[in-house]
This record gives sequence, C-alpha cells and structure tokens, in this order.
Amino acid sequence: MKHIKDRRTIRQYRKDEVAEPLLRRLLSEASRTQTMGNLQLYSVVVTRDAEMKHRLAPAHFNQPMVENAPVVLTICADFRRTTDWCDQRKANPGYDNFLSFINAATDALLFTQTFCNLAEEEGLGCCFLGTTVYMPQLIIDVLQLPQLVMPVATITLGWPDEEPPLSDRLGTDAFVHEETYQPYTPERIDAFYGEKESLEENKEFVRINGKDTLAQVFTDCRYTKKDNEAMSAGLLEALKNQGFLD
Repeated sequence: MKHIKDRRTIRQYRKDEVAEPLLRRLLSEASRTQTMGNLQLYSVVVTRDAEMKHRLAPAHFNQPMVENAPVVLTICADFRRTTDWCDQRKANPGYDNFLSFINAATDALLFTQTFCNLAEEEGLGCCFLGTTVYMPQLIIDVLQLPQLVMPVATITLGWPDEEPPLSDRLGTDAFVHEETYQPYTPERIDAFYGEKESLEENKEFVRINGKDTLAQVFTDCRYTKKDNEAMSAGLLEALKNQGFLD
C-alpha cells in the first residue's frame, strides 16, 4: 500500500510465509505508538501453527482467512505483566477494575492500528476481525490467557492474493463536529448517507437480504439486538473471569 487512501481489507493470502525477522521488526516498530503512562498495556499472541488456527477459527465464526492466513495475531489488553512487575517491586497494584481494562484496551487498539499501517507499508495485507469480542472466552481458553489479560483485536496477516475494490466511506462532514456535537437531522442524514445508499453494491446488499433499506440490513440481519445482547453478556462474563469486573 502506497497511501492510506488506497488501503483495502485483505482476506485472501498467498502461501508465502511472513518472515519472522520482518514480523518482529514490525511488532517492534509498532511499539512506538502512543501508550498510557508508557506502560504498554498490551500483549500480542502470534499464531502460525495450523492446529492452533483451527482451534481459534470457531471464535471468529470460522471465517476462512483465520485458517488460510500465514499469521494470526491476537492483540490483548494486558495488565497482568504490569501487575506482576508491581508485585515483584514492592508496589501495590490496583488494576483489577473496569477503568484499567479500558486503558489497556485503548493501548492495545492503538498498537493494532499502528501495526496494520506499518505492515501495509511493507506490502502485507491485513484483515481486522471485530469478532474477537463476540466470543472472547473461547479465545481466552485456546490461548491460555491468565487473569488481567483480555483479547480485544485479531489481525490476519499475509501477502495479498487479491485486490478487492475500495469500500465506501462517509465524508468528513458526517463525523467531524466543530466546537460542539451537532444533531443528525433528517436532512443531514440524507446528505451523509445518500451516496452510500445509492451505490449499486449496497442496493444489491439490500435486495439479497430482502429488506427495504440498507439500515435494516444492519439492524435486522448483521448486528441484531438479540445477538448484541447475548454477546454483551458473554463479554461481561469474560471480563469478570479475567478479573476486570467484580
């Protein structure tokens, strides 16, 4: 990728391996990203083994790229390492709470985005899996994550074997607010979403799902209230198990 405007999500990869020295360099360079208190509240689990990828796949709804990508990276919010450091240095840590999870998750996601940018500059392709927080307990079990470590992002990584079209994006006027947050009136919604809704691929998306509007595809098919509530319950339970909630 030569420019951020050209970035594409890559789900199909060549069989070529991602060399270990290259991966290590990118992970090291990504660690220069912003971090709260210079604590680097993240850890990265690198998965190359086919059997391990097979075990992780159900947590990501068996999306093919999980098993087909040369490398799968699970980025975790990690207060375990910092807590152990404090325990071993006569300090009294107090990071078993929700605020600490938010801080660590922010660190982890900042690291994730920086890593993706660096990897794509090298010509590698990435796919960010939002499914990581849908069934986190399965990932926790497979990767043997201890308390105060919580998976928050997964990246499939490899050399691209496709060049998909660019996905549409809202214009800056849709998400930039000057001084105070401006309400989204019907007129503004029409202006911001009209182009997205008029794209032929989105019209087809509506048709094949048997819906009247693109918004209905998201509310009724892709991200339903029922699923969101069920997965929220699972996320909260995993956070309790990992020691971030009482």
